[in-house]
Amino acid sequence: MDREPEELQFLGFFGICKEATTIITSLRRLFTQLTLSFILPLSLIFLIHSQISNLIFSKIDKNETALETALDGSPTQDRRLSRLSSEWTAFLLFKLAYLICLLILSLLSTSAVVYTVACAYTSKDTTFKKVMSVAPKVWKRLMVTFLWNSVVVFAYNSTVFFILVVILILFINGPYTAGQTILIVVGVLYLVGLVYITVIWRLACVVSVLEDSYGLRAMKKSKELIKGKMPVAALVFFLLIVSYFGVLVLFEGGGVVGKAVAVVLLSVVVLMGLVVETVIYFVCKSYHHESIDSSALADHLEVYLVGYVPLTAKDVQLEQFHV
Repeated sequence: MDREPEELQFLGFFGICKEATTIITSLRRLFTQLTLSFILPLSLIFLIHSQISNLIFSKIDKNETALETALDGSPTQDRRLSRLSSEWTAFLLFKLAYLICLLILSLLSTSAVVYTVACAYTSKDTTFKKVMSVAPKVWKRLMVTFLWNSVVVFAYNSTVFFILVVILILFINGPYTAGQTILIVVGVLYLVGLVYITVIWRLACVVSVLEDSYGLRAMKKSKELIKGKMPVAALVFFLLIVSYFGVLVLFEGGGVVGKAVAVVLLSVVVLMGLVVETVIYFVCKSYHHESIDSSALADHLEVYLVGYVPLTAKDVQLEQFHV
């Protein structure tokens, strides 16, 4: 890392993106290997699952329509009911397999990229073999953080749903304009809150890899770190989400070449997003005037190779510097 740690606090949106691009370029061979191993399969699974789901569901819909014309108790009805049962089972098993593969590849991609970026910030040489040995040791901690985030998102959605129900009850016979306005305000606030939770979660993933905190503790630590840098981080993650949807539209509407391009583009977006969120972690550390001891961080990164010992907060912020 050519930039001094205390300089990171001054990075804005374009500075963070430039820093991430520089890191990827400097380690392009390693990041290419990681992309082909984890991120490309992740992108491919994410994009094709909707088409496979639609294919299976179209068969279910066709058989349900045909079932309506079958006589009750007839052999035809029994055959179609059996076929529907098999198709619903296949649909649910496919969805389960998709979610499991998506989660595993996502966690492995995150652990591998965060570790690699941390090595770049400590000027520590690393190889694809070393990263591959580290990633499986870290993903369990990320799983705990993911589960806690799922709990938070569920509670958040449940609360918003309850508020919407109350609003509908109160304004069911009231002025249409007032009710519509309130629903729009609640919708906007809901999206803002969802982006906020997403930023906290993604930064908590980095904390889970680089510090001794994970799960709910990592999310609390992430919430403290992001103070002062939330607008920049929110803008970055919002643009990433928009990019995901843009690639998905390209994949759904494009031909064979368009679909291939979409898979490649999504892989680039995912890689950039993972590197960016790690850079944001170091930017937040610098913003809070927490010096990063590169030698201590490098020592602990080396420990990953012989047995997983998480970094402690003290290892990442041994000194305070003042501006």
